[in-house]
Amino acid sequence: MAKVSKIIPITDLRHNAAKVLKQVKDTREPLVITQRGRAAAVMLSVEAYEQAEHDRELLRVLAQGDKEAAAAEGYDLDTVLGEADALLKEAR
Repeated sequence: MAKVSKIIPITDLRHNAAKVLKQVKDTREPLVITQRGRAAAVMLSVEAYEQAEHDRELLRVLAQGDKEAAAAEGYDLDTVLGEADALLKEAR
């Protein structure tokens, strides 16, 4: 189940930018910024953003592999596992 993100209005961000930025960096949790009562943006720490991008790329590679396997195309298991290991090492 997804966690409920912290939500703040853009006015609070304007008044407490340094404090809000420190909170996002320290907690590594996303922060939803609202404008006129509606979600307008999401703020993430650099670390959280990089992890999300890495995870997205890994999922893309796995989905591509699934398509290739279904079509009886692609690479042998040793090659795929080697590439997966390399991607996982990059995350560390």
